[in-house]
Amino acid sequence: MKPTIYAAALSLIAAPAFADGHITGDAAAGETAFQRQCVSCHVVKDDAGNTLAGRSARTGPNLFDLAGGVPGSVEGFNYGASLASAAEAGVVWDEANFAAYVMDPTAWLRDTLGDDRARSRMSYKVRSPEDAVNLYAYLAQFTAE
Repeated sequence: MKPTIYAAALSLIAAPAFADGHITGDAAAGETAFQRQCVSCHVVKDDAGNTLAGRSARTGPNLFDLAGGVPGSVEGFNYGASLASAAEAGVVWDEANFAAYVMDPTAWLRDTLGDDRARSRMSYKVRSPEDAVNLYAYLAQFTAE
């Protein structure tokens, strides 16, 4: 319940910033958070196969081109049914959705889908709202555009 409260507070505090689509986090701080919290499961590899961040972790999907993308869209990765449902519902990874998801993946899916039985396969939770926003800013640098 506590992460859901943090995510809700983050959404209320940052709502004006999220409204115009600007990234509010600090990419440098996001890099530090990524190295501490994400590299054991995730990597950022471009379309040519170059590793841009992380190592060769394969527990979680490649996070390249995440910002503005659709949940569950990395080809060849086996996502859970609830995340696939979020994609079918038209959800996009913007700063607010990403931050709320990484702070409590299952709670975010349940709220987003309106389904109390929804579950995320990602068990890790980012504890700090600042880290969540900073992670998005860091990952937003790695896009195909």
